[in-house]
Amino acid sequence: MDYGVCNLTSVPIRKEESDKSEMVTQLLFGETFQINLILGKWSQIIIDDDKYTGWIDNKQYQLISAIVYNNLKKRVPLFVSDTLLPITEKNNCTFSIFRGSTIYNSFGKRFMLGRSVFRSGRSTATPLPFEKKNKFIQIANQYINTPYLWGGRSPFGIDCSGLVQISAKGAGLLLPRDANQQVQIGKTINLISEAQPGDLAFFDNQEGKITHVGIILDNAKIIHASGKVRIDTIDHQGIFNSQIRKYTHELRIIKRIFN
Repeated sequence: MDYGVCNLTSVPIRKEESDKSEMVTQLLFGETFQINLILGKWSQIIIDDDKYTGWIDNKQYQLISAIVYNNLKKRVPLFVSDTLLPITEKNNCTFSIFRGSTIYNSFGKRFMLGRSVFRSGRSTATPLPFEKKNKFIQIANQYINTPYLWGGRSPFGIDCSGLVQISAKGAGLLLPRDANQQVQIGKTINLISEAQPGDLAFFDNQEGKITHVGIILDNAKIIHASGKVRIDTIDHQGIFNSQIRKYTHELRIIKRIFN
């Protein structure tokens, strides 16, 4: 088994081994994976955090040894909380990483990733929070007005389940990638009146398939990615968009992922 780590700002993971193939998710800086198969210029990978499988361009990651990989997995990861964090590699090449990226081996304003040493102009990341549910909601709110992007997980484009997954990651909880996987997690809440801030609301299509997810807030509000990350009203029927004055998503189930 070979291993890799994302050493770029973000990298598209595709459904098939082609640049024209659908982007199903993104890797962010510092996220690790196992390499299942190498086929020409493409690698089929299994992402460690959510076990998602897809194809990555061989030029867009750093191959690491089993020893380096296992050492990374033993470290306590730190969550990058800045929207953009400029970092500089030892060759003085500077670029920015996103909120949601992962840092290991941090010491002061320097950190290591694989064989590379990086530095930043300020504190690089935040430790896992004590108040996880509050942090979950706080991170989600930082994505307000981020445009919707199928497969996106960054402040420059994100989808509904990506918003939930990244926000949960910052609160110390690893969730599956897609809404129809996330709905399998947590405790079912039977009534919208019993829902609490931080609960997840799931929505289905006419065939009954879960296709959308959002995070419930105070005062019958929900934050979700639909066109952009936005806050709308929610009730027992679903999400009501006051701008177009109609329901846009039909409520299926509510799940509680934080106690």
